[in-house]
Amino acid sequence: MLPVLALVGRPNVGKSTLFNRLTASRDAIVDDQPGVTRDRLYGRGQLDGRKFLAVDTGGLEDIRGGGDGVLGRDGDGFAAGDADAANPFAALIREQVEVAIDEAQVTLFMVDAADGLVAPDRDIGARLRASGARVLVVVNKSEGVEAELAAAEFQELGLGAPFAISAKRGDGVAEMLAAALARCGMDDGEFAADADAAAADVTAADVDGDAGRPVIVLAGRPNAGKSTLANRLLRAPRLLVSATPGTTRDSVRVPVEFDGRRCILIDTAGVRKKSRVRAGETVEKFSVIKALQAVEAANVALLVLDATCEIGFQDAAIAGIIRDLGRSLVVVVNKWDRLEARQRRKIESELQRKLPFLPDPEILFVSALRGSNLGRIMPAALRAFDGAFADLPTAPVNRALQEAVTRAPPPMHKRRPVRLKFAHQSGKNPPVIVVHGNLAGKLSAGYRRYLARHFARAFRLTGTPVRIIPRNADNPFAPAATSPRRAKKRSGRGKK
Repeated sequence: MLPVLALVGRPNVGKSTLFNRLTASRDAIVDDQPGVTRDRLYGRGQLDGRKFLAVDTGGLEDIRGGGDGVLGRDGDGFAAGDADAANPFAALIREQVEVAIDEAQVTLFMVDAADGLVAPDRDIGARLRASGARVLVVVNKSEGVEAELAAAEFQELGLGAPFAISAKRGDGVAEMLAAALARCGMDDGEFAADADAAAADVTAADVDGDAGRPVIVLAGRPNAGKSTLANRLLRAPRLLVSATPGTTRDSVRVPVEFDGRRCILIDTAGVRKKSRVRAGETVEKFSVIKALQAVEAANVALLVLDATCEIGFQDAAIAGIIRDLGRSLVVVVNKWDRLEARQRRKIESELQRKLPFLPDPEILFVSALRGSNLGRIMPAALRAFDGAFADLPTAPVNRALQEAVTRAPPPMHKRRPVRLKFAHQSGKNPPVIVVHGNLAGKLSAGYRRYLARHFARAFRLTGTPVRIIPRNADNPFAPAATSPRRAKKRSGRGKK
């Protein structure tokens, strides 16, 4: 089992910056604005060949109003404080932090050297001491200050010798990490073996082990119910859920198993119109970028639509991005239970009218909140995945090509006929079919779309786009290639 290191602390102490450095990635969104991270993020890292799993968590707000609550397996967790009234996500973040600490072998308690030891740090430290968890105090933002001097003030926490680092520059990170891994029992292999650690090990195995496994991403507008749907599919409250639009910020990867197949499920932030994103909202911009990157990295996209809103331009724009990236698609219309019969007929009509460019996807009408009709989602996603990686034999491909040409011959190019001769598959995810013929390179975009849809229907690739690559056939009567000297001599004939 991989050792697990949980990063905890109050907001804006540099947890996400350290997480990105430990995992050598940019998975966590980093911004000067406090409270950016909300969900738990997992990532692999290594030090001198020794691998570990890092867990980034949201910042713990003021918890002084919580009485005697303690943190850990044997305690009652962080009790509610005064921050809950100001931050509606405070209680949800605390739950995420508690799970991360329960999973971890060592908790990296991060504090800010520039702020010094403040009251929230004392409160968090007291609860960590009471929990019995193995804790390492990490004094961040200590660049330009002697390590001993930066760490001296935090000895008061009573959690052992603090380590002064700079997550931004990397100063002292290797020494701190070596000490943390030593406390995990890296040398003698003594790792925690409880159920929570086992669950964390499953996550560790799947964080970067996506080869051959279906990667399914949930995409859509804000507040469409993606996180609620993801929790239903995971059968656990893994992701933060709130009625506030924009609750999810990072793209969160979680393993899930269905019908004996291990998959990766990615929850993403909602994608709004560019015009509605304020100029200063850098966090939302990064969230949208992360969401689009997750779609590109996935095999199947679940386009989650809000049935209580009409199918709008933004829904069509997101669907177009998924199609252009070549990802298989399943349309999930959420909140279906809130509609009357007349409204349902209207939504069904809008789907046909506003999303005609999609490659015949499966359309599912569900309610994530009530759990209705959710059993059809994963089978549909796996069918779409199988379609993306389908093997298309050459003989059936050529028969399908001849059927398509017989039904609708390609348009002529400058009064010259375009003759398509044969085709074969040359790629997967999405399936790529190369079509050879005379003047094949002159096929119009409309006819290529016609061929793509015909091949998809012929091989029952539901929701899977097919890419057509036209290639001009070689002319057998063209003169053989000649040397540059002969070509130059031939070009000079007839001149005086």
